[in-house]
Amino acid sequence: MTEVLEPGTQIDTDQPAQSLSTAAARNLATTTKSVPQMQGITSRWLLRKLPWVEAAGGAYRVNRRLSYVVGDGRLTFTNVGDNVSVVPGELRELALLRDFQDPDSEAILAALAERFTQREYAQGEVIVEFGHQADALHLIAHGKVDKAGVGKYGEPTRLGVLAGGDYFGDQELAASDGIWEFTARAVTRCTVLSLSKRAFAEQLDRSEALRAHVEAGPGTDGRVLNDHGEAAIDVASGHAGEPAIPSTFVDYELAPREYELSVAQTVLRMHTRVADLYNKPMDQLDQQLRLTIEALRERQEHEIVNNREFGLLHSADMGMRVPTRNGPPTPDEFDELLAMVWKEPGFFLAHPRTIAAFGRECTKRGIYPTGVDVGGHKIPAWRDIPIFPCNKIPVSESHASSVMLMRVGEQNQGVVGLHQTGIPDEYQPGLSVRFMGINDNAITSYLVSAYYSAAVLVPDALAVLEDVEVGRTDSEG
Repeated sequence: MTEVLEPGTQIDTDQPAQSLSTAAARNLATTTKSVPQMQGITSRWLLRKLPWVEAAGGAYRVNRRLSYVVGDGRLTFTNVGDNVSVVPGELRELALLRDFQDPDSEAILAALAERFTQREYAQGEVIVEFGHQADALHLIAHGKVDKAGVGKYGEPTRLGVLAGGDYFGDQELAASDGIWEFTARAVTRCTVLSLSKRAFAEQLDRSEALRAHVEAGPGTDGRVLNDHGEAAIDVASGHAGEPAIPSTFVDYELAPREYELSVAQTVLRMHTRVADLYNKPMDQLDQQLRLTIEALRERQEHEIVNNREFGLLHSADMGMRVPTRNGPPTPDEFDELLAMVWKEPGFFLAHPRTIAAFGRECTKRGIYPTGVDVGGHKIPAWRDIPIFPCNKIPVSESHASSVMLMRVGEQNQGVVGLHQTGIPDEYQPGLSVRFMGINDNAITSYLVSAYYSAAVLVPDALAVLEDVEVGRTDSEG
């Protein structure tokens, strides 16, 4: 009969063992083991979904039609304490002052910058009102401004949000008397620099060069422009009889941008004794290379997002950047991105915390968007456009991030990844592992190199939603 011990009964450990212990038995057993794990490996959806284009010669030239830029950039400001001023040279971002070149241009722009007056607006305060006389240029140095107009039937219509560096009223400076076609209201506390028509006219009277430039208008060689700032291609249609057919030509940029392949490198070192004696059941070099390559690919994705030369967050055109209206990412703002990249949008890219914040905003409105299947993975989506997570998109200390929406592929004039295959000692496409030799300490060295870049073929292929608040508020629990 088997003796059953009462709960709490102490077992006499001094008695001799009657069978082999598990600790001793493990000395004869074959241990089942995993390959080395690495917490830093992510899904890297951006690298997986970007179409990769061969960049022979290590460079990729993006040829475009000639565009006449009409001041769609953002202005830069400086401050001394509470006194804010615009950088004079930045005034060339305005359509009226684009390409203003004169021996005294710097002095003229500096004098013009001094004529701006600074004003602070509280949250909710009106800066300009619909129907009132448009009599000034306004530069937003800090804060957010909501633009609201009037629809066809008199209903209020939101026209967008302006943020620091944006401006409005520049065309009104040189135009005849008109009215504001919208109301601009401060969403947050704002610092605004304003230049009245009267002050601008006085500066024109003091500078003949500036007056001549303003009267000449933007330098378009007299050609009609399309909505994208390109010289229009004259085409006749719907005619009958024998009218004169217009002649035209398509001009190209004379200095197109070239993207040179960037590189991420490291030197992998391993003692020959490790490679000789400890290679079973797993090859030590293979495992070392696997984890090293994973780290290089993570850096590659980080650079494609954040690099100041070719990173997508920095390559987005200024006209394709929009701030959030109230902070959190809402369905309205995702729709605004889709309205900007409406020609075959490919996918959204956002930090996982941003995706969670978007989900909370959808839940608040009683919206429960369904995901889409991507290669067997259920991915969150909006309007059937997948929202891929990417932890390489930074989240600032103030819990603000960005959301990108892009069109991809050369055929779609979208965003493409750049690499070169067939390189010496290629281990993976665009990645090489080169043996560097064995030193006097019997340590083998391998140079691991990954070559890559990314290009935005046309400006409207990439839109960025900026200043997205991803922190949970107190009201959200």
